[in-house]
Amino acid sequence: MEKKEKLYEGKAKILYATDDPDLVIQYFKDDATAFNAAKKGTVESKGIMNNKISTKIFEFLASEGIPTHLVKILSDREMLVKKVDIVLVEVIIRNRAAGSLCRLLGIEEGRELSEPILEFCYKRDDLGDPLINEYHIHALNLATPEEIAAIRDYTFKVNKLMSKFFANLQLELIDFKLEFGRHKGKIILADEISPDTCRIWEVGTGKRLDKDRFRHDLGNIEEAYQEVLSRVSK
Repeated sequence: MEKKEKLYEGKAKILYATDDPDLVIQYFKDDATAFNAAKKGTVESKGIMNNKISTKIFEFLASEGIPTHLVKILSDREMLVKKVDIVLVEVIIRNRAAGSLCRLLGIEEGRELSEPILEFCYKRDDLGDPLINEYHIHALNLATPEEIAAIRDYTFKVNKLMSKFFANLQLELIDFKLEFGRHKGKIILADEISPDTCRIWEVGTGKRLDKDRFRHDLGNIEEAYQEVLSRVSK
């Protein structure tokens, strides 16, 4: 597989073309951002750990029938993925109250929710990724009703699968963000699933093992990500 020109660079990853027009290489950087890139930094080896964690989780989800863009891991920082047209709608599932949900609704962090909350956000950094609903999505032609139905169904399935997956590792999945793309007319899971995109707390201690350690200057960021990698690799 020949690595060719850079197609796109985001806050945490770079996409490169290959000699196969249907496949791209996703490269994971060590750059860290928070609060819509208002806070920036570098976390040593974060890209390596997120690549490996994402690969493990994508492989698990694929084994459970969730279609993903992962083809295979190529190196410490690179995975080969299917080229997708990203749907400009980020999907968030919340199992406990944390982060922006607490600020939005004035509830305490860690509050258990009676059922998972699903949120849609418009994938626009310049607007701060605002919360939107299905009427916004349809009015802006971001996705068809059928695509949103598929995204919703996949997201709730992923939540059940990942919550059980992490619970078996003595970790609690507090919330997470997913991105989906179109590939050959089908909706598939894309981007990454890692401590950058999930809130993960250690069962019993409540220790944060995710990007909140960077957001809130809690320290030991590399150790937290390494702990997650160690557990998902077992």
